[in-house]
Amino acid sequence: MRISSALAIGCTLTWTGAAAAQAPVSAQPFPSKAMRMIVAYAPGGTVDIIARIIAPKLSEALRQQLIVDNRAGGGATIGTQLLAKSPPDGYTMMLVNPAHAANPALNARLPYDTLKNFAGVGLIAVSASILVVHPSMPVASVRQLVALAKSRPGELNYASSGTGGAGYLAMELFKSHTGIDVVHVPYKGAAPALTDVLGGQVPMMFITTPAAMPYVKTGRLRVLGVSSARRNFMLPQVPTIAESGYPGFENADWYGIIVPSGVPREIIARLNTETNRILALPETKERINALGADVAPGAPEQLDERIRNEVARWSKIIKAPLAEQ
Repeated sequence: MRISSALAIGCTLTWTGAAAAQAPVSAQPFPSKAMRMIVAYAPGGTVDIIARIIAPKLSEALRQQLIVDNRAGGGATIGTQLLAKSPPDGYTMMLVNPAHAANPALNARLPYDTLKNFAGVGLIAVSASILVVHPSMPVASVRQLVALAKSRPGELNYASSGTGGAGYLAMELFKSHTGIDVVHVPYKGAAPALTDVLGGQVPMMFITTPAAMPYVKTGRLRVLGVSSARRNFMLPQVPTIAESGYPGFENADWYGIIVPSGVPREIIARLNTETNRILALPETKERINALGADVAPGAPEQLDERIRNEVARWSKIIKAPLAEQ
């Protein structure tokens, strides 16, 4: 009996020791190590700025270091591919914008599946862009610009930060709604694009409100319309493009956090709860408002739905030949 008891006790101790050795792996609370937030753009842009507003507060809430990791290039595909290859454990996330949803239409050979390889954590903010022209342009309204463009098809140019950027997407949608034919002049960033519009080398562009405001106030740019469904709080006197005779036109720039698909729902829920709490803070609202954007807290499923809808929309608007280039 003593030998049997000893064997039983030994087996029990052996099993208990093995279980104890495995316990920390499966029972560690989330998060238990440093995290990162990928930004698929260079430092200094709106996506990067918003990430650096959210990341320190999320780091504080989760009591773990959260590093903003800039991985620019490939029209945001380099950073996105990095996220797709990351373990689905919640330790790697990414701040995305409309280019994330437009890339399937722009590139038929993406190294990931936009709808299958990622899951939403939540929307962060939405903002409107504004349609501006150089003062030398003989137009004072959206209707007048459309009439001028239709009288000179293929002769007028527009500037943007590059193919797939927010300004490019807004203008392509505008072309689709109005039937105009204007030529895209891509730049390596919004700043050089704006410089050439200010200099009169290119007559127009869509741009964020804060970037344009100093030049609007001094008369170096003329604002014709706002891309969102509502008027912009920074330019309440400027009509929306929908109000200007093109009902249904709406293009909001948006920013949201995504993770690799397969991240446990309870981890996504934790990230979403903490992010929404941060967005409710007055200081967060103030800093995001200064970028011309409104905070937009919501559920993970709402961001997933937005991305699905935008993937479908841009696939119809962006011409197929471009996706093959």
